[in-house]
Amino acid sequence: MAQGSIVWRCRVCGNKSAGSCTHPRAGYSVVYRIGTRQRWEAVGRSKKLAERRLAELVAQVNAGTYRQLPEITLADFCAKWLTDYAAGSVKPTSLRFYRGLITNHLIPALGSLRLTDVTPEIVQRYVSTSLREARVSARTINHSLVVLKQLLNRAKRWGYLRENPAEGVRPGRIEPQEMDYLRPTEIPLLLKHADEPYRTLFMTAVLTGMRLGEILALQWGDVDWEGSRIQVRRSVFWYLRKELGQAADRDAVLWRFTTPKSKHSRRNVIVSPALKEALELHRLECTVSPYDLVFCTRAGTPIEPRNLVRREFETALARAGLRKVRFHDLRHTYTTLLLAQGVNVKAIQAQLGHGSVQTTLDRYGHLLPESSYGIGEALDKQIGAGQEPRVLPEQVHANTVLT
Repeated sequence: MAQGSIVWRCRVCGNKSAGSCTHPRAGYSVVYRIGTRQRWEAVGRSKKLAERRLAELVAQVNAGTYRQLPEITLADFCAKWLTDYAAGSVKPTSLRFYRGLITNHLIPALGSLRLTDVTPEIVQRYVSTSLREARVSARTINHSLVVLKQLLNRAKRWGYLRENPAEGVRPGRIEPQEMDYLRPTEIPLLLKHADEPYRTLFMTAVLTGMRLGEILALQWGDVDWEGSRIQVRRSVFWYLRKELGQAADRDAVLWRFTTPKSKHSRRNVIVSPALKEALELHRLECTVSPYDLVFCTRAGTPIEPRNLVRREFETALARAGLRKVRFHDLRHTYTTLLLAQGVNVKAIQAQLGHGSVQTTLDRYGHLLPESSYGIGEALDKQIGAGQEPRVLPEQVHANTVLT
């Protein structure tokens, strides 16, 4: 019959006295034998969990169902997850985002640990320490936690872990951030100080709420002139040369068309009369693109977004004497214009391509016009309260004395 024991150990200082060490890699481990070989498995700082885990392992060994988990560091598994899973499952923009979170946050903090040594306490400490040091925003730390949960869940499915140690870890609290956007009086200033064709491009962003990648991938065939609508059907993604590796020679194509951000992002956007007229004039003067692009370089290829923002958008803001805002804030500007008109939130959701109306409310609910005015009066009117003349107590007393 297999047997085992529970020991406390620290791989940093070698301390063997339970609870006396605060190093992240200190905690209880279960020790058991498979044949003549001794096995160790880190559990964490909970002795009860260690006892439960030891009982499970001993039962598996005695029943002949025990299978040893592969040994791999978190850093090595992250590389494997990015290559074998994420690269074929998510959009290029998401892959780049995941890689950045893993490289800049997860690997420096946890990468040297063996996958089986990662415990809930270690993950929670990573979140708490990162928030306390405040080197990056709480939103970034929470995003990295989401990625960590995803890759550890995949490790569980692939047989590298029996449980996901990050499953129950709580994210950090995110303070609400003030949303920036251009006011109606600022929009004409931006357009006035922008050169064509970028003036029309900025106008398209303000009056449609389309994302930059969607605008740069817009084709003339997507414009419904009769119905005054734009069909959002694609986006454009630009690779970094280092992402292409050896394939990134001097003449390598660094961009490709992709589907929009989500299935709900495929939508029809209403075109205002002024924007329709601007697009018609732009069509007469713009470069003819072999890709049928509405906005393109002189060679007819897609515009590189970073160059557009830095050389044209931020320059136009400076010439207009406006504060520096992000290009994406033009999407927020469009939303505020619709809200100011009293447009139904459901209609705004459809225009923006959000997956649910709740997403729209969560992001823009604080900008909705104040709707509580007159509530009290309306309640009184519904039940007829306040319609009868009010008799004050002193009037009742006076009438009683006179009687």
